[in-house]
Amino acid sequence: MAIDLTNLKIIVTGATGGIGGAIATALAEQGCSLLITGRNIDKLNVLYNSLDGAEHYKIAADLTTSVGRQSLVEAAEKFNASVLINAMGINQLALLEDMSETEINAMMASNVVAPIQLTRQLLNQLGNQQQAFIVNIGSILGSIGYAGSTTYCASKSALKGFSQALRRELADTTVKVIYFAPRATDTELNSRQMKQLNQALNNTVDEVSVVANKLVLAIAQGKSKDIYIGQSESFFVRLNGLLPRLVDAALSKQLPIIKRLARS
Repeated sequence: MAIDLTNLKIIVTGATGGIGGAIATALAEQGCSLLITGRNIDKLNVLYNSLDGAEHYKIAADLTTSVGRQSLVEAAEKFNASVLINAMGINQLALLEDMSETEINAMMASNVVAPIQLTRQLLNQLGNQQQAFIVNIGSILGSIGYAGSTTYCASKSALKGFSQALRRELADTTVKVIYFAPRATDTELNSRQMKQLNQALNNTVDEVSVVANKLVLAIAQGKSKDIYIGQSESFFVRLNGLLPRLVDAALSKQLPIIKRLARS
């Protein structure tokens, strides 16, 4: 059943990031009322002041901490949201042996632990809505293990598994679960090396507005599902599931470039 987005109350985490900010902007243009959150108060204020449409709210919080999550939960109870979009996350082009324990823990905390814990804390509120959505922003790399992104792939694969299991767990409720997996996207969070890698491999890189508009359409369709952006990328996901050794062979040719740029 199609959803009328006008005045829909939506929480967007990671709103100070590239994709999260674009999602917030696109939803505001559709008349949604937003509660946006991020760690960078200055970026959050800039985004908040740029939003069109309905009445919006903001809260600066570090959702990797229990204190930060609780502050958002309390704001969400007053806001009475029916949609949670877990858009927070970090990425890094690096070989596993070059990553520190702190870097690995930070990525898993941001990309996996925080979305799961926040979702748990908001489930009762969302379940009381006539219709509600949980949207987890994943990645194509959540379905394809990729050299130079081992921890990132692990985190997004975990988020994909969480989304699938949660969808089945909530099948007898009014809460829908969407796992949304973009391909390479041009955001300010991409490092110089990441941009060089996409250029060297001739990867298709989407603008954040394109990704955001596809997500808006997915929410409007009102269905639980997995969404992968890009025909060739979606095919690669299926191929990796059926014939992973073919993908091993194809990606091994890219390994020298990945290692060179990861260590540059």
